[in-house]
Amino acid sequence: MTIAVSTGYITGGWPEAYRNLIAECFTRLAEKYPQHKFLFISDKPHDEDHTSAENIRVIVTGPQIKNSLLLQYWFNYKIPAVLRKHKADVFVCMDGICSLRTKLPQCLVLQDLSFLQQPEFFKGYLRFYKKYTAKFLAKAGSIATLSEYSKKLVINKYKTGADKIDVIHGALDEIFKPISFEEKEKIKESYAEGKEYFLFTGNIDLRSNLINLLKAFSFFKKRQKSNMMLLIAGKEDESYEQFSNDLKTFKFRNEVKLLGYPPKEELAKITAAAYAFVYPTSYEDFATGPLQAMQCGVSVVTGNAGSLPELCGEAALYCDPADFKDIADKMMLVFKDENKAKELVNLGKIQAQRYNWDKTAGLVWQTILKAVNK
Repeated sequence: MTIAVSTGYITGGWPEAYRNLIAECFTRLAEKYPQHKFLFISDKPHDEDHTSAENIRVIVTGPQIKNSLLLQYWFNYKIPAVLRKHKADVFVCMDGICSLRTKLPQCLVLQDLSFLQQPEFFKGYLRFYKKYTAKFLAKAGSIATLSEYSKKLVINKYKTGADKIDVIHGALDEIFKPISFEEKEKIKESYAEGKEYFLFTGNIDLRSNLINLLKAFSFFKKRQKSNMMLLIAGKEDESYEQFSNDLKTFKFRNEVKLLGYPPKEELAKITAAAYAFVYPTSYEDFATGPLQAMQCGVSVVTGNAGSLPELCGEAALYCDPADFKDIADKMMLVFKDENKAKELVNLGKIQAQRYNWDKTAGLVWQTILKAVNK
C-alpha cells in the first residue's frame, strides 16, 4: 500500500505539537510496516530530517502556498496529479484539508479548530475554512481530532457521525524529564539571575493570552513581594513586536525575560528548573507545554478552556484565562501552598504517562485503515 501524507506542517511555522505528530507517528509507522510506502508531499522542502526510514519518500511540488487561492489549486489540482503518478492508495490530510478532486480514500486530521472558537485570531484563511470545512468532512472517509473536546465540536457544528471520528492525542518527547538540584541552579543562574521563576512556553501570539499573564504576574508581585521572575519562551509571529512593545511599558518588565525559542534540549532543562508552569491560553486543541512540565516534575497552572481540562485532568490548577486576577490567585496558591504544589507534581507525572507516540501512531494507523476500508 502507498500512503500519501500532506506534510506542510513540518515545513511551516506551525506549533511543534503539530510538526511532531507527523514526524513521530509516520516515522514509527514506516519502521513498523516496511512493506508499505509513505509519500511526504509538501509545497516546499523540508527544513528538518523526518525521513530516515527507507520507505519514506519526500515529494516537493509547487507552487508554494501563499494564499487561499493557491491552497485550493495545490490540493485540488497538484495533489491529485501526484497521487495518480505515484499510484497512492490513500491520502492522509494532515492540514485539515481534503482534495475535492480525487476519488482516492482520504483520512482527514483536524489539528486546529480555532477558526470556530476564536475567529478573531484566525487571520488569512478564515473564509476558506468556514466555506470548505463541511465539504472536507463529507469527503473524508475517516476523521481524526486531537481531543474529545474537538470531536464533540465537530459533531455539534457539522452534524458529523461520531463513528466517523477518532481521537488521536499527541504525545511527549522523552527529553522532558526532571533534572538535578545542581542543574536547576545552573539554569536559574543562566536565565533568571539565580531566582525562581514561572515559565510559559508556546507561540507568542494573541491567542496565548500573554497580556493577561503579564497582568497576573504584576498582581502576584504586588501581593507576594517576592523576587520571582517570569520567563516566556516561544515562537514569534506577527504580533510579537506588539507584545514586545507592550512589555516595555510594564512595571515589572525587568523581571520578565523573553527567551525566544531555545533548542529543545535547552528548553527541556528550562522547563524542569521552573518553579511552576503557567499556561493561561484561551483555546487549545492539544497543548504539549503543560504536559511537558508535568513530565519534568513541575506544577502547572492552566486555562480552563478548550481541551486543556481533558488533557491535564486533575493534575493542574485551572484558571479563567479572561480574568487575570484568577490567574494570579492560582499562581499565588501554588507559590504559597507547598503541599498543593507537591500534589500537583505527583499527579502530573501520572497524567503525562498517558501520552506516548507508539500509542498515538497506532491510533493514526487505525484511522487510515478506516478510510481505506470504507
